[in-house]
Amino acid sequence: MLPFRIVDRIKFIVERQLVKGAGFQLLVVGCFIALISLIGGLLVVLPQAGEFESAGHAIWWAFLRLTDPGYLGDDVGTWQRIVSTLLTIMGYVVFMGTLVAILTRWLIAKMEDLERGLTPVTLKNHIVVLGWTAQTPPLVAELFGSSGRMARFLEKHDAQKLRLVLLAEEASVEHLHELIREPGIGRRAREVILRSGSAIQPEALHRVACLDAAAVIVPSQVHEGGSLVTSDVETVKALLSIAAQARHYSARLPFVVAEIQDMRKLPVIERAYPGAVEVVAGDATISRLMVQNVIHPNLSEVYNELLTAGEGNEIFVRGGETAEGLTLAELASQRPNAIVLGLLHPNPSGGWQVNLLADSGTVIRNEDRVVLLARDYQHTVAVPKAVALPKLERKQNEALPAPVPGVHRVLVLGWNRRVPTMAAEFASYGSRIFELDLVSAIPLDDRNREMQRYGVDLSKVNGRLLEADYMVEEDLRRLDPAGYDTVMLLSSDRIGSGEEADARAMVGYLQLEDVLSAAPRRPQVIMELSDPDNRHLLYGHKSEMLISPMILSHVLAQVALRRELRVVLDELFTEGGAEIQFRKPHDYPLPASADFQVLEKIVAERAEIALGVYRAEADERGRHLQLNPPRNQYLDLRDGDQLLVLCLGAQS
Repeated sequence: MLPFRIVDRIKFIVERQLVKGAGFQLLVVGCFIALISLIGGLLVVLPQAGEFESAGHAIWWAFLRLTDPGYLGDDVGTWQRIVSTLLTIMGYVVFMGTLVAILTRWLIAKMEDLERGLTPVTLKNHIVVLGWTAQTPPLVAELFGSSGRMARFLEKHDAQKLRLVLLAEEASVEHLHELIREPGIGRRAREVILRSGSAIQPEALHRVACLDAAAVIVPSQVHEGGSLVTSDVETVKALLSIAAQARHYSARLPFVVAEIQDMRKLPVIERAYPGAVEVVAGDATISRLMVQNVIHPNLSEVYNELLTAGEGNEIFVRGGETAEGLTLAELASQRPNAIVLGLLHPNPSGGWQVNLLADSGTVIRNEDRVVLLARDYQHTVAVPKAVALPKLERKQNEALPAPVPGVHRVLVLGWNRRVPTMAAEFASYGSRIFELDLVSAIPLDDRNREMQRYGVDLSKVNGRLLEADYMVEEDLRRLDPAGYDTVMLLSSDRIGSGEEADARAMVGYLQLEDVLSAAPRRPQVIMELSDPDNRHLLYGHKSEMLISPMILSHVLAQVALRRELRVVLDELFTEGGAEIQFRKPHDYPLPASADFQVLEKIVAERAEIALGVYRAEADERGRHLQLNPPRNQYLDLRDGDQLLVLCLGAQS
């Protein structure tokens, strides 16, 4: 065994104390100050013992010189002044330098901990978002923008103000700046409380006061393709963590809105979380919207208005107690700025039975929920002073007959995790015949495995997996996109960021437009974007555009504020049941000078609901859609204009 030097041993002991934190560092400095004061006192008391009453007074004299240079002028004698000068110099180094440095570092560390969001919040009835994704900024914007629905939510939970807490892996100033840049948030971003941690960590859930929240939103996380840890696995783990913490503290389970990608995981979600939970199928929702947009061209503008923040109409759900005893016709006549879509009836076994397009004579019960379309939450309230609208008589709706089968050719350019779900959605429309060509530079074997993993049978949609890169002009021309009825451009989820993925999609779109410019026939073009900031870059584009994070953020936010809204959206987005469709004006006996009120009456005679008008020519803002226009507004229909109605979809 090698011998240790005394000096090395002392250095080691001091170092072990210093690494223990500021408290131990101050203790070490205090020991040094005491040792220096002791040595300094002994140096003056031994040769000059007569000048001090005791050794203690000499040590106190040394301590004063060490801590305060102002005493230096009071000393008498050469030796005393030499010792006093040495003590003063050591005081600058040890007392002022080291002590100030330790305290400064400690304060900086504490401030950094506070900035990192490691302090537990002490809130109740707030909203918690577990995880930071591309959907988070638009999700926050949706919550801030839902003033009317938020007011009802706060009243229900006896809260005065919206308190929003976001949990990110590493909360930083960049997250705050990203929120500030998001339209609809701006300076209100400083009202958001950021905390660091993972949703599967009990201390992180405690940090955001998850069990005291009025609602917890769990958006789907992004994982690389081929990873064994999928976004749905992370969601299930988060729900298990919340349930485990509730059991540990014997607390109630908060209401949770969870996003999943594979609907086959729904039974797992229900087993993982025994409390109130609403599940939003992210991939399935976007897939349904895109497929419906293929079947009903121009429907994207409708969804972009209904399912994104900003000006425009939204779907609201009101409690039946506000209109108990009234018929749907009487309710509609008292709300001149809203369109009544139908009712939700409670199921004895739990959940809701959706009855959109219900008979106008249906009496509203206290336990029912009323579904309305309006620009603002306040428009869903009765207006006592307004002139009541004429009652619309709408009988029970009947489904349209199945369409005559015809082959609809669809070309899908690009690949993301939603493609298998979208192929399955195409296959669910049994009354329609599709030809689906899926084009990507990703190897065929990888895509086949993804299809098999989701149990998708491409033969039901006459599907083919083609290997090509649509960014290469020769490959794109070889595909002959003009020979298809619909061309879909998907934003890839295998590229580093949404911005980079959208850049590829937008360049591909411009190249596609160049190829189609010389074609005698132009197909319908649908483009998906991942980054909301890119929505304004393609000014004057001729494609239909869907921004998936914005749509999913809207759905998550609105379901968190009003959970019954999920079943309404499922009804509208799924094949069969109530659907939003375009109709030609000459399909109805409209007079030459009809206003929207007249249109409502004529459409109601066919057991349908009029929603608005789609203009062939865009207005000054580039919009074609006029949803829920004023009742007294003349339609002034022109060639190419279409009517927007809610009706029962064709039965397969």
